[in-house]
Amino acid sequence: MRRFILSLLGVAALAVAAIAVLPSLISSDWVRAELGRQLSAATGSSIAFNGPVNLSAFPYLAVVAEDVTLSAEAEGITAEFAEVSGSVALSSLWSDRLHIKQIALDRPVIVLEEKAADEAASTADRGNETGSGDPLPALVAFLERSAIESVSITSGTFIRRSAEDHEEIVSDVELTLSAPDVDDAFSLSASARVGERSYQTSFTISTLRSLLERQPADVTLTAEADPAPAPGLTNFEASGQVTLNANGSYQIRGGEVEAGEQAFSLNALFVPGEQARFLVDLEADRLDLTPFMDVAPETSQTEAPAADTAKPANLQFLAGFDADMSINAAALTLGEISASDVSFSAALKDGELAAELGHLEIDAGSLAANVATDVTADEPVFRGRLASKGLDIAKLSALAGESVPVSGALTIDAGFAFRGLDGEAIRKTVDLAGTIGLRDAAYTLPGIADETMREVKAKKITARIESLAKPLRVAGRLQWRNKPVDVDLQIPAADTILAGNLSAAGIPLKLQVKMPDANLSLDGKAALAGTYAGKLGFSTADLSAFLAGLGQSGAESIGPLAFNGHVDAGATGVSFQNASISVNGVEGAGSGSVELATPLKIMAALNFDELDLARLAGARSRAPQAKAATGAEPADVPLDLSALRSIDATIKVNAKKLGYGKVFAGPVATSLVVSDGVASLTLPEAPFYGGHVVASLRADSSQSEPSIALKTSISGASAAPLLTDMAGFKHLEGSLKAEFDVTGAGRTSGALAKSLQGNANVGFSDGAIRGIDIANVYNNLVSLMTSGFKQDESKATTFTELGASFAIEGGVARTEDLKLVGPLIRMTGNGAADLAQSTLNFRLEPRLVASLQGQGAEISTDGIGVPVVVEGSFAAPRIYPDLSDLLKNPDAALAKLKDFGLPIDKLPIGDLLNGDGAGAAVKDLLGGTLDKALKDKAFKQEEQQLSIEEIIGGDPAPKPDEAAVEIPPNEEAAKADAPTELPANGTEVPSEEADGPVEGFFKQLLR
Repeated sequence: MRRFILSLLGVAALAVAAIAVLPSLISSDWVRAELGRQLSAATGSSIAFNGPVNLSAFPYLAVVAEDVTLSAEAEGITAEFAEVSGSVALSSLWSDRLHIKQIALDRPVIVLEEKAADEAASTADRGNETGSGDPLPALVAFLERSAIESVSITSGTFIRRSAEDHEEIVSDVELTLSAPDVDDAFSLSASARVGERSYQTSFTISTLRSLLERQPADVTLTAEADPAPAPGLTNFEASGQVTLNANGSYQIRGGEVEAGEQAFSLNALFVPGEQARFLVDLEADRLDLTPFMDVAPETSQTEAPAADTAKPANLQFLAGFDADMSINAAALTLGEISASDVSFSAALKDGELAAELGHLEIDAGSLAANVATDVTADEPVFRGRLASKGLDIAKLSALAGESVPVSGALTIDAGFAFRGLDGEAIRKTVDLAGTIGLRDAAYTLPGIADETMREVKAKKITARIESLAKPLRVAGRLQWRNKPVDVDLQIPAADTILAGNLSAAGIPLKLQVKMPDANLSLDGKAALAGTYAGKLGFSTADLSAFLAGLGQSGAESIGPLAFNGHVDAGATGVSFQNASISVNGVEGAGSGSVELATPLKIMAALNFDELDLARLAGARSRAPQAKAATGAEPADVPLDLSALRSIDATIKVNAKKLGYGKVFAGPVATSLVVSDGVASLTLPEAPFYGGHVVASLRADSSQSEPSIALKTSISGASAAPLLTDMAGFKHLEGSLKAEFDVTGAGRTSGALAKSLQGNANVGFSDGAIRGIDIANVYNNLVSLMTSGFKQDESKATTFTELGASFAIEGGVARTEDLKLVGPLIRMTGNGAADLAQSTLNFRLEPRLVASLQGQGAEISTDGIGVPVVVEGSFAAPRIYPDLSDLLKNPDAALAKLKDFGLPIDKLPIGDLLNGDGAGAAVKDLLGGTLDKALKDKAFKQEEQQLSIEEIIGGDPAPKPDEAAVEIPPNEEAAKADAPTELPANGTEVPSEEADGPVEGFFKQLLR
């Protein structure tokens, strides 16, 4: 501006001087040369008249010169004028006051060349030697001795050039200046075009004399732009009183500024000099910044500078002066944001700009901030700090046009830094360090209707930011369901804070949550709307208890649960990939999806090393041995399959081992299908205990009572390990072939077991019954009758075939066609297995072959009657010979023993049973005792045969046709004189108490 005014004064001096000297000139060539020489010497510039020069003396002294050039190298100014004309009143020749009628510059082209830094410094030093650099005193001094009616510029062009920047061109310049007298108004009006925008401005001073006498003078300024640079800057008006102080400064008091519809009061001070200084105070009752928000102009591609040559915007235009500014507004509005009690100040000194927002009260709370930068830098770097004691999160999100399920207060105390002036540069370079906290905050979990369950509270939690390049970490304790929740959250600060739409784009995060009854970990991207994509880990020691704490039910059978995998969750469903899943200790892996519909739709493909359906269903039964030892009944737990009605599922299963409890088959590839409340699982032919198994399972919850249907076919399986794993039964060996078709229904596991019905066919080949050698029993009957039977697991009855068919009703499997074929023995039998109570009660009738040493014809055992009884629990049955028939008919027993080839002639058995004297007495004693015992027993229980156990002190065994379903109670044994039970595993018979008549008989028999 100073250079422009000096150039303008030079041109005006050129015209005035020309008018003064022209009358003394004669030749036009000489006139041009002399004018150029004298004006160059007077102005310190190089001025040349290259075209015609016309002079006139009447009615005014006037000159018109064409093609005039000016060059002021020291100022970096060059100018070309198509025509320069001027005229002065004739009175100016004899007066000390110059009266300029007109100065007109037609089609001037003025070029301002920016100098290098060292040249600019040298020029500045010269300027400091000659004056302050303020053009106004020189202008005022000139106008004090002059009167200017009109100075005009027509169709002017100003060009600014520099080595670093592109040319800046101001075209279509039209200017009119008038200062007719020092006591009259000074006025200036101008218009110009910069790029695609036109400007118009006017400036007036009420009287120059007031300024000269350092008195207030009224000043007005108006400006308009088309198109407007911003909606609120279509027009600008300012007025006030200007005073020229003794130190050369200008002071504005009582100023009024109007920009658009905004009004400010203005007080300012301008101190001119090589480094001018401004002091400005602006105040407003209400300030709406919305109209001033910049609207990016549409720029054609031909006008846009190339990306590689464009220079970033900078603040170097501020480097030429110092300033202090303060703005105070009672109310401020920016878009949807309303603020009150706004206090802002800025200071610019020696190129260092420091600004401070002392206070900004918005609906959400109050803010304070400060920032500083070096305006001389090509790309300024801003550093500052932002602080707030509490911003209401809900109101703050509303101001940002967002809706978040978080309430509470946001506290900030953080420093920031960024480079550049445009938004893209700021986003790329901004950094932040400090603390951000939440106070009295609450977060509403999506998708949970129960208010007590969906609210997470935080009394105070603080996040520390080391840098936006590092994760923001939040570690603290929350309250959920009135329980503590420890949280460790890491959020990439740059992505979170600088993201435009958090609710849609999501927030990258790492989260660790530890609760008293569960742990949760996330490593992915979550949105406030409730979507998540990334890794998820969840574990709980008891899911049913965890859900119960949430007021939920339906997982009573699930205890420990763990999940780890990649999850994509949204409002309509969840999918998971590469997941590992553990339910009740059953571990699997795979992928799948869950569609949140009614019913729930599940698709999955899972792989297992060992899929135990019992553990998966939550079975926690004790070991069979423990049950046998304690006599405890099987647990009767609720059987609830209602969850099947709420899902439709197809789950492909691949398992190296699949089974229930300890019984497994595999490898297996199958599918679990759930539809309309019915779950179906088909097991194709699979390896099974050395053989194969085919099975199908159907669970139906569509009726009032849940029901189960099972069909199984087993071939070639090894019986011993299978029965041991299935029921703890260790007394059968061989190759098993079996078919089962069983159904049942009930609301509890006990009711279901007691309702089982169907049929089964079971066959064993090339095996053995452990615990008893029936051939050996007959070979040692005398010893058994005297010393009792002791179950011995090392003994076995081998067979080539053993089979039976069962009818299952009420949870009890009964058979009447049990048949055994062996090398030394044949057996038939009947009995029952109580599936609900896991107990056995079978009676086997043996028949021996002709020779105990090998195969032969069968020998009937009628009359001696030594059947084998199998009774008790699956895990610990009692297997023993029933000797009661042997003692009911001693004569027949003796004959049968002889038929068996026993050496009874070497024993006094015949004398004891058939002879006279002592033998008769013994026989009578035995017969009498038996008769008495039979009569007493008949009195207690009609026609119940007496067994040897009762004679010695035990309980009677039932007849084959009266085999009970349950093991008979031991009430009679408890009342007997001899309390010893027979036959118990490992217990010998008879007891060691005082001899009874029968005991004495057997002892005498052996003697």
